[in-house]
Amino acid sequence: MAGDPGTGDHDPGSVTTILDHGLDLGPATVLVGDNGSGKSTIIEAIALAYGLSPEGGSTGAQHRTRSTESVLADHLQLVRNAGTTRRGYFLRAETMHGLFTYLEANPSMSGPDVPFHEMSHGESFLELVVDRFRGSGLWVLDEPESALSFSGCLALLGVLKELVVSGKSQVILSTHSPLLAALPGAQIYEVGSWGLRLQRWEDLDLVTSWQAFLSSPERYLRHL
Repeated sequence: MAGDPGTGDHDPGSVTTILDHGLDLGPATVLVGDNGSGKSTIIEAIALAYGLSPEGGSTGAQHRTRSTESVLADHLQLVRNAGTTRRGYFLRAETMHGLFTYLEANPSMSGPDVPFHEMSHGESFLELVVDRFRGSGLWVLDEPESALSFSGCLALLGVLKELVVSGKSQVILSTHSPLLAALPGAQIYEVGSWGLRLQRWEDLDLVTSWQAFLSSPERYLRHL
C-alpha cells in the first residue's frame, strides 16, 4: 500500500509514516495503539480505498448516517496482485446498529436473512462474521473487541485464523485486545507518535501493561 502526501499538517505520526513510506500488509496485519494514535483512521482508509462502506459492510453496501471519515483514503493506492478478488467486508463495532438496520432493509437475494437485531451485541457480531466472512477476500475489522466477551474474542480469533490459514484471504485488524493481537501468523504494528513499528506480541506495551495489572491490580487501583 502506497501513500501520496497531502492530508494536512496535524495528522498522527502513523498517518504521516504511511503517506511517506507506505505500508506492507501481510496475510494478517494487526494494528495496536492508544486512543488517538491513528490506527482506526488507517483501518478506515484501507477499507475505503478498497471500496468498502465506511460504516461497515461489503463493496455493495451504500448506507451512511453521517460522513466523518478521514480524507486519508483519497491519498492511498492499494497494490493488488493479478487476479486478486474484489470481495471483502468491513466491520466496526461502533456502527453495527446502523449496518444491521441497512441489512434488514436490503435483504439478501442468496439466502435467508439473519435476524441480527434480535440478538445480543456480541452474538450478532459473531454471527455476521460467520455469515459474511467466507471464501477469499479482504476482511477488515476496527476494534471488534468492544462488542465481544473474552470467549467471544476467542471465537472470533478462531474464525480469523482459519481465513488466514486458507491462503485465500487477507485480514486487517485494529484492536486494544491482547487476545486478538495474538492472531496466529499476523504481523503486528505498534502505532504511536513515532509512527508505526513492527513489534513482537510479547513486547507490545498493550501486553506488558495488562500483564502488570493482572499480576498486581492494587498497584494501579490505589492511584485512582
